[in-house]
Amino acid sequence: MDIVGAAITATRAGEPRSARGRFTGTWGLRFHSGGGIGVHVVLQGTCWLLPPDDSPPVQLTAGDVVLVPYRRAHGLANDPRTPLDDVRPGQQTYWQDDADLPPDATPTVLLGATYHLCSVRPHPLIANLPTFIHMPSRIGADQALRDVVNLLGAELESQQPGTTAAIPALLDLLLIYIVRCWYQRADMNNGWARALRDPGITRALSAIEQHPELPWTVETLAREAGSSRATFARRFHDLIGQPPLGYLTWWRMTTASHLLRETNHPLQVIVARSGYQNEYAFSRAFKREFGTAPGTYRRTHHAVDTEP
Repeated sequence: MDIVGAAITATRAGEPRSARGRFTGTWGLRFHSGGGIGVHVVLQGTCWLLPPDDSPPVQLTAGDVVLVPYRRAHGLANDPRTPLDDVRPGQQTYWQDDADLPPDATPTVLLGATYHLCSVRPHPLIANLPTFIHMPSRIGADQALRDVVNLLGAELESQQPGTTAAIPALLDLLLIYIVRCWYQRADMNNGWARALRDPGITRALSAIEQHPELPWTVETLAREAGSSRATFARRFHDLIGQPPLGYLTWWRMTTASHLLRETNHPLQVIVARSGYQNEYAFSRAFKREFGTAPGTYRRTHHAVDTEP
C-alpha cells in the first residue's frame, strides 16, 4: 500500500484541473491562495518563480517542476521585476496562437495543475510539506519524475484520442512522484520523512490505511511492525506525532469523509469500511470529529451525481 498515494487520495476532492500557456516577451502571472495544491511544469523555455514565502526568486528551465502546497499566493514571470496579472479562477489556458508569435520568438511553454484538497482535514504528510518544492531538471534528478513530465508534454503536443483521460492520470502520477521525491530527500529530522524510511512504522501505517475496518489494537499493530508494544507505541508517537490508536481514529474518519464526499455508497457501507459496528457509534464519532452529522456533511460536500 502506497502511503503517499493513500494520503493524497483520501484528502483530494474531485479531479485535478490543468491549464497550459505559451508566452513571449514580457509577461507575469499572480496565483492567489486557495484550497489545493498547485503544480507548475516548464515544458519549454525559461521563467522565474516568485515564491510564496518572500524568499528570493528562483529561475526555472525546461523540465523543472514546482509544487506549492495549498496554493499559497505566488507568481511566475519572464523576469522577477515584471508586474504580475491576476490569474482568473477557472481560466483554462493562456495559449498564444502561432500567428501571434514574432517570427524569431522562443516561447516559454508552461503546464499548470490544481489539486483540490480537503483543507479542513489535511493529511499530515501533505501538511508538513514546505512552502514550495522545486524539482530541477538536472543530472541525477529522479528519472520517473522526468518521464512523467515528458509524457505530459507529449500528450499536450499530440492531442491524440484519449488525451483528456491521459492528462488527469499523468497529473496524479506527477503529484505522487513530487511528494515521494521530496520525502526521500528530506532532512531526517522531519518525522514523516523518518517514518517513511522506517520499515516497521511503514508496515503499521500501511495496515491502518489499507484496512481501517479491522479491529486494530496497539498490540496487533506492533506485531505488524515487528516490534514490542512499548517500543512501537513510543516510536510511532515520536515520528507521527500522535499515538497509534489516535492516528487510527483520525484515518477512519478521514476515509469516511472522503467516501461521503466522493461516492454514493450507502451509509452502512461507509460505516463498515470505517471500522464501526453500527451507524449510531459511527455517527457519534463522526460528529465529534467534524461537528456535524454524516448525512449533513454529505449533503453539504457531496460531489458525485451518479452511482460509481
